Amino acid sequence: MKRNFLLLVLITASALSFAQQRPTFGVRGGVTSAGMSGDAVGNLNDILDFTKGMITTADRKGFFAGAYTNIPLGSHFSVEPAAYYAQKGYQLRGELNVKGMDFLGVNAKSELMYQYIDIPVLLKGDFSGFQVFAGPQVSYLLQSDLRTTAGVLGFNLLDNKMNVTNQFNRLDAGVTGGIGYQFSNGLSIMGAYDHGLTKVDANRNVSSYNRSFKVGLGFKF
Repeated sequence: MKRNFLLLVLITASALSFAQQRPTFGVRGGVTSAGMSGDAVGNLNDILDFTKGMITTADRKGFFAGAYTNIPLGSHFSVEPAAYYAQKGYQLRGELNVKGMDFLGVNAKSELMYQYIDIPVLLKGDFSGFQVFAGPQVSYLLQSDLRTTAGVLGFNLLDNKMNVTNQFNRLDAGVTGGIGYQFSNGLSIMGAYDHGLTKVDANRNVSSYNRSFKVGLGFKF
């Protein structure tokens, strides 16, 4: 993992040395839809198929926000290191879907809530405002909570949150890529997909990886 972080530093330093124009700075933020992938998640979904929809998995909705530096390498290409706070996670939902008993509204939900600092270093191409980008990303887990809720007849019977940070790997190496558009007034829009390459559990025994879609707005100073 230290090698991955060193690689990001070297890429940024190399970009600065080859920069032909002054770097620009900006801020960016938006919404995320995060989940998990891997054999462990696939096996879980296979098992849940037998519940006929009574227990399902879902992505966790959240947000990301942070700042970036764009380092031009020429008229069309640049390197863009950034640092973002990002919410990720996963959900497991259960509902009592028994004919004639829908009025009970029996439900339960377990939600893994991750808080990360994402540090991507992107190679970006800009063609008359239209942008494409991709690159490596290192993420540091700030905190992970497991929240469990349950209810019936509209009443909340259980709402418990537990810190489970020590059960998960603090560092995650991954890749990210997407598209965007830079307007002449400094505003920009983007959509990206992040995919973790490091097993998320602390012992790295479970084949489960972070993944996240994000859509955001930015402003270049």
